[in-house]
Amino acid sequence: MTDAALEEINPDHATAVAERAIRFMVQHGVAPTPSNFAIWFNYSSGSLPELKRTVDTLIASKKRFDSATCRDLFTAYVAPNSASRGVGEVPERLKSITTEATRFVTNAIADNRTQLQVMDDVAERAERGIEPRSLVECLMEELTKATTRASELEMNLNETSCELDAIRESLNSAQQRANTDMLTDLPNRRAFDEFLRVSQISAMESGEPLSLLMLDIDHFKKCNDNFGHGVGDQVLRLIANVLRERLRESDLPARYGGEELIAVLPGAGRDLSKAVAEQIRRSVEECRITRRSTGELLPTITVSIGVAQFRPGESVAELIERCDAALYLAKRTGRNRVVTEKSLERGFVA
Repeated sequence: MTDAALEEINPDHATAVAERAIRFMVQHGVAPTPSNFAIWFNYSSGSLPELKRTVDTLIASKKRFDSATCRDLFTAYVAPNSASRGVGEVPERLKSITTEATRFVTNAIADNRTQLQVMDDVAERAERGIEPRSLVECLMEELTKATTRASELEMNLNETSCELDAIRESLNSAQQRANTDMLTDLPNRRAFDEFLRVSQISAMESGEPLSLLMLDIDHFKKCNDNFGHGVGDQVLRLIANVLRERLRESDLPARYGGEELIAVLPGAGRDLSKAVAEQIRRSVEECRITRRSTGELLPTITVSIGVAQFRPGESVAELIERCDAALYLAKRTGRNRVVTEKSLERGFVA
């Protein structure tokens, strides 16, 4: 639940919203987990309009709210709001640090001015022939004070630096969480969209190729129904690992949604991307998954993959649409295969 929701809902209303959320969860067969309750509480309260529109669309299309769908909803709409709460404290922390650092520096400047005045006084007294011993003692006292002040200033500035490092780490962690799929640890849809946008601009400026792979797990629903969502999660993580191993460091694999994964390959043309996709397909087919609870060896897992290359001037949406069409053709013509966009033009699998 978001901070805004908690602030605006009084206890009686919160109880009513919670009851409504539970009824929705029962009605749609949603597992009673804390993250799922957070989704439906926010849906019932209307505190996250984008979440409500998405859920309403899924309901209208009679989409099943399985664990994968719920995870996607939580990651896309609820988790970013949770992560932002910690980030929201940063301005106040920075204000406090700035105020304290200003005080340190202001005091240091004032102390230095006082010390310079004392040094001038000592020099003037020396010219007048005042007894040297007292002048030496005065100088030693001022130098001791200066050393102490310098040590205190250094310590305070070190503490400030450590606090700033902590804030920077907090911001980096929040950004990482907001851009990472919790189940597979791959970049999520948000990170994919940004990477593809930047890659598209780069490809248009440089003239280098840019390709997309879209991957779907064959018969994934049957796997979940027969062996449980825990096994389904295990399959998704395994395939995510295959993607990480087979792609280059310059590429970006991502969780696109449900059982669909996607990868952006900057600098790779269609033929190279098809070869990479074949390596991924074979690697997945060769994997053997054992059910952890029983030690049972599961049936072979396969994937279908669509491949498309960016065409200068087209939109990102058009590129994704062609890649998705190639993936659909791969599934329609037998699954466990790679299909490129050439097949859409020629009417046969290439």
